[in-house]
Amino acid sequence: MDELAIPLLGPERALWQYPFRSLIASGAELAAGSDWPVTSPDPIQGMHVAVNRVAPAEQAEPLIPAERLTLAEALTAYTAGSARVNHADQTGRIAAGLLADLVVLDRNPFDGPPQEIYETGVAATFVGGQAVFQA
Repeated sequence: MDELAIPLLGPERALWQYPFRSLIASGAELAAGSDWPVTSPDPIQGMHVAVNRVAPAEQAEPLIPAERLTLAEALTAYTAGSARVNHADQTGRIAAGLLADLVVLDRNPFDGPPQEIYETGVAATFVGGQAVFQA
């Protein structure tokens, strides 16, 4: 951002980047994903950035802090929001009758400070109710 995007955009247009809070305030429903290979494909890292507006473990000033999401909003964008835009109506939420595609985390990211979200790891992954990964 500091080396490529902001110098090209200029300070005024740079303030229009990633207006997540403004979108939610307008009533928009967010869907989230990755720009891999130019950013991390790890959704936990993406949620960390959406909440903190700074890269994990970085000590920089947040990019437009007023546009931060709550962890619940970021998690919803990565789960139910992505399922919705992909017309995957049987996924994205945990509810009776839906497919059991889910991950089990090694900690509750809501219990720690937002600056530590990125330290959350995946303990297990289930697809269709079947374990496909276990740490």
